[in-house]
Amino acid sequence: MEEFNMRLAHLHHCKGVSWKMILNILKKDPQLKSLYNESFYRSASPLFNSHDALSEALRDLHSEQIHEQIRQYSPNDIKIITLFDEEYPDLLKETYQPPWVIYAKGDVRLLKIGPHLAVVGSRQATEYGERVIQHLFPKLIETGIIIVSGLAAGIDGIAHREAIKHGGRTIGVIAGGLFHIYPQANQKLAYEMMENHLVVSEYPPNTRPSRWQFPMRNRIISGISRGTLIIQAKSKSGSLITANYAVQEGRDVFAVPGSVLSAYSAGSNELIQQGAKLVKTAEDILDEFMY
Repeated sequence: MEEFNMRLAHLHHCKGVSWKMILNILKKDPQLKSLYNESFYRSASPLFNSHDALSEALRDLHSEQIHEQIRQYSPNDIKIITLFDEEYPDLLKETYQPPWVIYAKGDVRLLKIGPHLAVVGSRQATEYGERVIQHLFPKLIETGIIIVSGLAAGIDGIAHREAIKHGGRTIGVIAGGLFHIYPQANQKLAYEMMENHLVVSEYPPNTRPSRWQFPMRNRIISGISRGTLIIQAKSKSGSLITANYAVQEGRDVFAVPGSVLSAYSAGSNELIQQGAKLVKTAEDILDEFMY
């Protein structure tokens, strides 16, 4: 299986290779034994959108630099987990187009134990948002819930830190690769989590974060989790994207109400109007999880 994982990871590193392209290749060659055989791609029905895309992928498949990058992951304690591995999160498998590969550093056992609760919110968290987390987390952590968030500024960072403070476990899902933690202010937190908790990404470790990757990683945050809790969110917020993914996958959505005069609670209040469960205490979440 390790050899297959290395081949799938190499394919995953190739520029321009989409989720669907990987699916088509796996359908024709489930073990990827012909991955480096150019004639396989020439003789098969079109697996790529254009001749240029094929040429670029073949160039990357024969790149010794990429081979060397992948070989360095294990010495750096980075685990390659494919969709076919036992360690892959069961709930994430149930989502639409789950990542073929995730790269993980830390305690990968956290992906299989739970339950997991996604906690997201504004990057400009106020004292109210921090106090809400301090109010809810002791009971949630006591019952063994693992906190999942995006290692972003604001609510995300506070959620990770409070989980650690109360002796809980936490998972960070990042945009970009594990070698490029963003924002810089949370690098120390990320490194601590890589030692004692877990940080994961669907992007190869050398990938620098791009703007479009942030909403994409939100589907993993909600995809891993039984439910998603929104604490402070503006009307147009990445947190609402996470909530929308959770709804699409049939997961619970929770929201903490806030002042109608605060822009930072406008999105959270709208979610409650739309049917998200209003959360005042940890029991409001635990009741749903127990049910």
